[in-house]
Amino acid sequence: MKLTRWLRHSLAARVVISTSLLSIAAIWIAGSALYTNLSSGIKGVKYESSISDTKATVYALQYQFLLAGESPKAIQKAINDLSTNGIVFGTATNTAPYLIFIPAPGTNVLTNNYTTVSPFLTGRMIPEELRKLVRKDTNTHSSYQTITNTFGLSSQVLVVGNLIEVPKVGNYELYLLFNLDNQNATLQIVSNSLIATGASLVFLVGLVTFLVVRQVVRPVREAAKTAEALSSGDLGKRMDVKGDDEIARLGHAFNEMANSLQLQINRLENLSNVQQRFVGDVTHELRTPLTTLRMAAGMIHSARNTFDPSLQRSVELMMVQLDRFERLLEDLLEISRFDAEVAVIEPVEFDLCLLTSNAISDLRMVASELGVHIELDRPADSIYIKGDIRRVERILRNLITNAIDHAEAKPINVTIRQDEHAVAVAVRDYGIGLDKESSLRVFDRFWRADPSRSRVRGGTGLGLSMALEDARLHNGELEVYGEPGNGANFVLTLPKQAGGEIPQRIIPLKF
Repeated sequence: MKLTRWLRHSLAARVVISTSLLSIAAIWIAGSALYTNLSSGIKGVKYESSISDTKATVYALQYQFLLAGESPKAIQKAINDLSTNGIVFGTATNTAPYLIFIPAPGTNVLTNNYTTVSPFLTGRMIPEELRKLVRKDTNTHSSYQTITNTFGLSSQVLVVGNLIEVPKVGNYELYLLFNLDNQNATLQIVSNSLIATGASLVFLVGLVTFLVVRQVVRPVREAAKTAEALSSGDLGKRMDVKGDDEIARLGHAFNEMANSLQLQINRLENLSNVQQRFVGDVTHELRTPLTTLRMAAGMIHSARNTFDPSLQRSVELMMVQLDRFERLLEDLLEISRFDAEVAVIEPVEFDLCLLTSNAISDLRMVASELGVHIELDRPADSIYIKGDIRRVERILRNLITNAIDHAEAKPINVTIRQDEHAVAVAVRDYGIGLDKESSLRVFDRFWRADPSRSRVRGGTGLGLSMALEDARLHNGELEVYGEPGNGANFVLTLPKQAGGEIPQRIIPLKF
């Protein structure tokens, strides 16, 4: 695992290892081809010289047989001289002191048997396929075969055979054994040299690749660290650029980009601060005249029975809009706290099931007016969590109110579930639903899925946005899934301890 993680995070390591593996493959192929050619050449020379010397020996032996005429003693002496002295015309490096001289099948050996075998050898050691080849040759064509670990003389020997006619007796098979230890030793030296050279080449290729890659990766690594510093808020971090090559130009371009980003971020921060101050100041400034308007409107509203019907309706509409205006100011104040990152939670322990039941009870009359029935599915036991009860209640009210507004007189299912670490509340309606694009924007401020759709009740357009912010303050999640014409499902997941972790989703999001 550590090696895999190291390779995944190190570009230089991956390049060096891949280059080394490719070099090993290339050197292996080239070395194998070279070794094969050298082996064929070295052993080919040995084979040719051994066959040539064997033929010369055969000619010399046949000449001795011709001089001996029909004398068995002279014939035996010529064979013994061959067994003792080796190849007649051989060189010092190509002598063959080991021989096997045995009669061919069908040869009459009752009168004179000239079988001669060097010590520690037997005629059964000669492979049958080689003997068949030798017997097929009617002229002086020698046949040969390489045999390994058979005679006990060396690791590998070359056996060359030829058919010889003995006067008044018949055909005999002559086999000379040539030692291949010198050739094998030479090939072993060549093999070791190729391996050592290949290993050295792989090491040098890996070292050169590492040095080259390091020159390229070092600026990239520095750029990555600088980018991480910029993303963490250190906007003054810059790359240390040296030289005028391509990497240096990349570093200059990166620093220029960082300067531009810093200017833009500072400008946006200043603009955001101005907007936040403006919203906060305007909201605070509007609360004083709103309070005065609320008092005056309350006095007018209390005396509305003395007005004519049209004026009474105007007074009621004024009170409704003042309520909506007051809620909007409260929501704007809360949003300004979120933007300024000064919103905090005040955790207390409370029963989530009871809080949800109370929120449903408070909104049940509004739902009944619209023909919507709310069904609660909760565990039998209470579920206690530690969080900001005011913010959690606001989340639940916003979700249920939103479901009522879009249920289109169809039922709403509210489900509560828990596991060891977290709790979840799902609010499922069967109304107009949401398409994929709307699901991505439903938590945006002041966004409405259908601007032409009139609100049944006056909302501020900030409810779902504030619900998402309240959930994040608890380190929780608020997600939505919907289908056009099939309703929507909002799932709120909160840790049982505010700020805790949520290992898994408790209630499925999709339906």
